[in-house]
Amino acid sequence: MTDIAEKLLADVQAIVGKENASAQIEERILASYDGTRLSALPDIVAFPHTAEEISRLLRWANREKTPVYPRGAASGLTGGAVPTGGGIALDLRRMNRILEVDDDNQVATVEPGVTVSDFQAEVQRRGLFYPPDPASADFSTLGGNVAECAGGLRAVKYGVTRDYVTGLEVVLPQGDIIHVGARTLKCVTGYDLTRLFVGSEGTLGVFTKIHLRLIPLPPARRTLLALFESPEAAATASTRVLKSGILPAALEFIDDATIECIRKKQPLDIPAAARGALIVELDGDEAACVSGIGLITGVLAENGALETRRADTPADRARLWAFRKAASPALFAAFPNKLNEDICVLPTRTSEMLRRTRGIAAKHGVLIANYGHIGEGNLHVNIMYPHGEKARADAEAASAEVMKAALELGGTLSGEHGIGLTKLEFLPLEVAPVELALMRSIKKLLDPNNILNPGKIFAS
Repeated sequence: MTDIAEKLLADVQAIVGKENASAQIEERILASYDGTRLSALPDIVAFPHTAEEISRLLRWANREKTPVYPRGAASGLTGGAVPTGGGIALDLRRMNRILEVDDDNQVATVEPGVTVSDFQAEVQRRGLFYPPDPASADFSTLGGNVAECAGGLRAVKYGVTRDYVTGLEVVLPQGDIIHVGARTLKCVTGYDLTRLFVGSEGTLGVFTKIHLRLIPLPPARRTLLALFESPEAAATASTRVLKSGILPAALEFIDDATIECIRKKQPLDIPAAARGALIVELDGDEAACVSGIGLITGVLAENGALETRRADTPADRARLWAFRKAASPALFAAFPNKLNEDICVLPTRTSEMLRRTRGIAAKHGVLIANYGHIGEGNLHVNIMYPHGEKARADAEAASAEVMKAALELGGTLSGEHGIGLTKLEFLPLEVAPVELALMRSIKKLLDPNNILNPGKIFAS
């Protein structure tokens, strides 16, 4: 270890404790990457336990001009947690306490390192419900979900993470500890700083407490799988579901390329003729679920479904959702590399977006596999490619065309993954210069020395 690295480690250990900061290569490698598989080694990794420790650490880092990169489970898909400038990887997973669940008022307060699934299980035990449900819920943390404004499988009915965050305790880059929002369900006192921080990708502050709204746990669920002869037919049918008068809790889409990749990873009882699939889930009152799933089955049959399969028991439901949640790992298993874009268009434009991706794939000689939250028009467009510089260049060219196509259709570059590293060069395609300058000025105001997650969102 160099003298500079030794001093850095000693200074940080003096703040968080000797056992809570490490320069061991194993720890640095573990803190070097996220779900994109992009990586960069930090100089050290720190594991704080309190807001006060983080405050002292950021004051020191601000004075020393040392970059700090907050991270949770590093399941993000745009490189947001990658420590591109070395410095300190700030691992928040040890701040993992559920501080309070107020059953009567249906609110909770948590630390950022609590995993989504652990929190959901705890509130469900009390008859309450936290709806945001990213596919990575078993390991992603609530702090990371807030930083990226995660969406997930139930956003079509229940919204995304920002809709459940009522307030935050935040450590600013210069070390100040502030409180924004409130524990109450309504608060319009001054500017809505809570929404400024939600989705800020770790660039404006470090969350140390998160206040969340809960709702009653729906007493019943019903789920079905519908199979179609093409991805576009499934997408068209999804819009008919949305117009049926019944709002699904989840409305998910899987295309033919994704189905084939899942088939290679696990046995599937799905006929070869099925080249598109929808998973529809209803929740609420038992009688309403039963009648609603019957109505939606009819709507899908009238709009080209080759077959529908209901899942009425928890075991059957688990099998259907295992099929959907296998999509991303199956694609990684099938190809050594992929670019995962999470564009979002209006639901009625999804069929056209799928046609565009098919043309882009043919033009650049890549495989594109699509799945996602079609109820909100949020498609995960995966550009699959083998090793090699030309293959990578072809994939990147295809990715750029996918994002431009989404914008041409009135959509957005990112529905839930954020900008991070992988989309920063495309941000000016969607955000006009005046708005971009405003965003930069907010970053400069809160982080004048650019020490907190530098190099993310903005290209320079």
